[in-house]
Amino acid sequence: MTHVRPASESEAAGPAGARRRPGGRTRRIRLQVIEAVLLELVESGYDTLTVDAVAARAGVHRTTVYRRWRDIGGLLADVVDAAAGADWQPENTGSLRGDLAALNQQIQTVLTGEPPVTAALIAASFRSEQASRALQRFWDDRYARFEILVHRAAERGEIPARTHARHLLVAATAPLYHHLVLLRMPPDPGLADRAATAAAVAAAAGAFSDPPPDVA
Repeated sequence: MTHVRPASESEAAGPAGARRRPGGRTRRIRLQVIEAVLLELVESGYDTLTVDAVAARAGVHRTTVYRRWRDIGGLLADVVDAAAGADWQPENTGSLRGDLAALNQQIQTVLTGEPPVTAALIAASFRSEQASRALQRFWDDRYARFEILVHRAAERGEIPARTHARHLLVAATAPLYHHLVLLRMPPDPGLADRAATAAAVAAAAGAFSDPPPDVA
């Protein structure tokens, strides 16, 4: 939900959903290949991204890459899966507006970072079905983790108890993706806070509340 970024060594320790023991040749090779995919994608784009180029850049034999990842789609999917970050959690600032603003600041930082890894992976997901599925898993994971923001806000009485978490989070974060990814505009220093405030006010007014269940 928040962002896609290169994995750290601990996060890239094994295939998606699994962890390997610390150290070892397998983890080292995976890190090298993931880094090579990101650099090739950012520098040359999806159209010229090849398994051979990734293998050469990673210093890994091409048969190793083909055996483990098979093709570019498999490589891109693994890059996204490795970026999930199993231990990452959203900030708790004490208010819904503060939590959403902190989230938006993180998104803005990552989307405007150099090299533009996140933007490149998002663009590649429109060309690769495997990357698209991996990115969907990433968003689903982030939405699930951010539900705690909505639960905390409801417990504090800031928003109705039946507030739909995903609808609220989409409304809070969409302006940044629209501004930075779709329009490719320069960063707006005040956008993260404005979008967070607007979403928090709308949520407090019940704009994202699910209807009550039918009473028999």
